[in-house]
Amino acid sequence: MKPLFLVGYMGCGKSTLGRKIARRLHVDFWDTDHLVENREGATVADVFRYEGEERFREVEREVLDGVIARGEGGVVSTGGGLPVWRDNMECMNREGVTVYLRRTAGQIARRLSPYGRQKRPRLRGLSDDEIVNFMTGDMAARDPFYARARIIVDCENRSDEELVAFIVEQVAALEKGE
Repeated sequence: MKPLFLVGYMGCGKSTLGRKIARRLHVDFWDTDHLVENREGATVADVFRYEGEERFREVEREVLDGVIARGEGGVVSTGGGLPVWRDNMECMNREGVTVYLRRTAGQIARRLSPYGRQKRPRLRGLSDDEIVNFMTGDMAARDPFYARARIIVDCENRSDEELVAFIVEQVAALEKGE
């Protein structure tokens, strides 16, 4: 199995679903944000704040390259901005299977806990309405990159279990050449 890269906006469920998909497939799970934090010895928010987005994106790409270099199949939850930076989306499509978990800004805002909002540097200090407005604009800019995924999944009105089953089925069909 090639790596399965989950892409989509922050808070869309990549890590939660990724863990469940990995368990179902009996493969490893990696979260690029956690790998960056382990490597840098700091939270994503702190890397952004003290070293800047450019440095964060560079480390994120190094982490992506490291996961790919393992040569193992597994499920990879990517940071929301990773597919947008340089040629990351093309790299993931070349090296594995990409799955875009598509949700609306309103759906994501409702999913985010207060902690989830605080740990995301770009959402800090925004009201509920401001978060939805910010996400709507930001998602519009990122969607063309996410939409390059080999599999696009509309997550609305589907339980995690339904999403996991659907994604596993779609990946299996793709690998069989259907």
